Amino acid sequence: MTLRLKLNAAAIAKLSETVSRGPELAAEYVLQVSNTRVPLEEGTLMRSGRVTTDDDEAAVSYDTKYAVRQHEELHYRHDQGRQAKYLESAINDSQEKILRIMASETKKAIG
Repeated sequence: MTLRLKLNAAAIAKLSETVSRGPELAAEYVLQVSNTRVPLEEGTLMRSGRVTTDDDEAAVSYDTKYAVRQHEELHYRHDQGRQAKYLESAINDSQEKILRIMASETKKAIG
């Protein structure tokens, strides 16, 4: 059995737009989780958190001179609930939610 599906340009554009929204939404979610863990609760570090997108990819980053150091130094003391590895742990702990976000956006695109 062969199934051929021909999509017009508008359908392809809509599909592409909807599917590419998944990584952006997932990255926004990770940023939210990460911000709850950033060592310096109120300040430049948290405010520097950004999501950037490029077609079907998204990235989360923090842009301060000390962002990497705060992320990597495990011996620093932090307030309750705040921690080193704030971005890495947010990604690791959010795997299921990230997949659900991606699946939801894909379903919207084809559904």
